[in-house]
Amino acid sequence: MFSGVINLQRILQPTTGEAANIVVPHLDNLLKLDPYLVPYQDEIRRRYHVFQKILKQLNTEEQGIDVFTSAYKHFGIHINHETNEINIKEWAPGAKAMYIHGDFNNWKEKQYPFTRDQWGVWRITIPALSDGSSAIKHGQAIKLLIETSDGKLVNRICPWSRYVQRAEKSNIYHGVFYDPPNNEIYQFKYSQPKKRDRLKIYEAHVGISSSNEEIATYENFRINIIPRIVKQGYNTIQLMAVMEHPYYASFGYQVTSFFG
Repeated sequence: MFSGVINLQRILQPTTGEAANIVVPHLDNLLKLDPYLVPYQDEIRRRYHVFQKILKQLNTEEQGIDVFTSAYKHFGIHINHETNEINIKEWAPGAKAMYIHGDFNNWKEKQYPFTRDQWGVWRITIPALSDGSSAIKHGQAIKLLIETSDGKLVNRICPWSRYVQRAEKSNIYHGVFYDPPNNEIYQFKYSQPKKRDRLKIYEAHVGISSSNEEIATYENFRINIIPRIVKQGYNTIQLMAVMEHPYYASFGYQVTSFFG
């Protein structure tokens, strides 16, 4: 059954002895290129062994890595634009009950309860209003209300949220229903680069890419940094801190939402 989650606790057990005889492709070549890695070759084998176990579980239980990493397409909150029904799907096996509330229903706590299946997946469908429009409008704040195992009610932001915003005059964040009209959706102007046979990745942070005491811009990065990266032979750039984050000194690790 595809759940979009896997049991990492079961997989990430100490496996040093078990992995000692694992054959890692091209490991000998790697150790020749970088002899400083020789003392860590057992750990490399262990990590490769764990990777293989996770990959096997994804293939046997989750229909493969491509399907598993596309879980955001059906988890979280989604609207059917043909009917304007809103479908919400969450995974919370430890919850006793779950509800959705927000601006759309004046934050009434238990008006919209979810139903739970045997896998700990919670679902709800909110029908369109009598005028045919969706019950939750673009830009409205929403939160999950979860009843914990000890009976407490706690508010939580949907982990699949596409947009998260801090409430005005408050340090509390809300999920925001994101369904902009078509004319507000960004349309890509350029085609994607051709897929490389091998990646040589340069990790970079646009905001700290200047030697000046300032937050650098994308324009600065385009003009001054990318040519240097290309000149060094890299063919792929991994950008840090692309997702929205409230605290700039975190370099983007403390994000407001993984899917924003």
